[in-house]
Amino acid sequence: MTVAAMKILIVEDDPVLGPNVSRGLSEVGHQTTLCDNAGDAFAKFESEPFDVIILDQMLPADERFNDENTKYSGLALLKKFRRANPEIGILILTALGAIDDRVEGLTLGADDYLTKPFAFPELTARLAALNRRQRNIATQLSYSDLMLDLTQRRAFRANREIELTPTEFSLLELLMRHAGQTVTRKMLCEHLWESNWEGVTNVIEVHINRLRNKINKGNTVGLIHTVRGSGYVLRED
Repeated sequence: MTVAAMKILIVEDDPVLGPNVSRGLSEVGHQTTLCDNAGDAFAKFESEPFDVIILDQMLPADERFNDENTKYSGLALLKKFRRANPEIGILILTALGAIDDRVEGLTLGADDYLTKPFAFPELTARLAALNRRQRNIATQLSYSDLMLDLTQRRAFRANREIELTPTEFSLLELLMRHAGQTVTRKMLCEHLWESNWEGVTNVIEVHINRLRNKINKGNTVGLIHTVRGSGYVLRED
C-alpha cells in the first residue's frame, strides 16, 4: 500500500534516536525536519507548514517554555503547538509509559502516544493513520472571521459568502490548514498541480492576488500576506 508523503517535524533531543528516526522516515518518502530543543522546534513550526509532529515529552529545560502546570518542556511545547494549530496531528514519542503520563499528554492535546523502545513500522503506521484521520475529521476550517465549508466547497467571511473559483478555494484551504505558517509558492503549486509545478510559480501570484482581493473586499483587516522571497501566510494584521 502506498503511503502519502508527509512533512514531519521531529522534536527529539536524543543524539542517536533523533537522527535515526529522521533518516528512517526520509527513506520511506517523508520530508523531515529535526530539532533537539523546544525553542528551535517552535521557530520551525512558525516558519514552515507541517502535516504531523513527533514530540519527545522530556525535552531539555527551556526558560522560554516554562509552564508551572506541566512537568516537562515537551508538554509546555505541546500546549503551544495545539493553541497555534488545533488541526495538526501530534504524536508523543517518549520513554514515559505510565498511565498518568499518557493521560497528561493526551489531555494537553496529543493525538497519539508511543513509548520507547518502539518498532519503526508501528511508528510509520501510526503517523499515516494520524495524518489520514486529521484530514478526514474536519468538514469545516476556520480562522479569524473566515470559514470554509469543505463539504459544500463554500467560503465565508464574517458570515458573508465569498464566491471562489476551484483554484482559489484550494489555495485558501491550504493556507487555512497552515494558518500562521509560511506556505511557499512551490508548496502551493504542488498542491494544485502535484508534480507538474515547475515554471508556473508566477501563476500563483495571479491567483493569490485575486483571492486576496475577494477576501479583503468590505473588510479592514487583511488576512493573506506575502512573505518576501518565500511565499504567503494567513494571519491577522
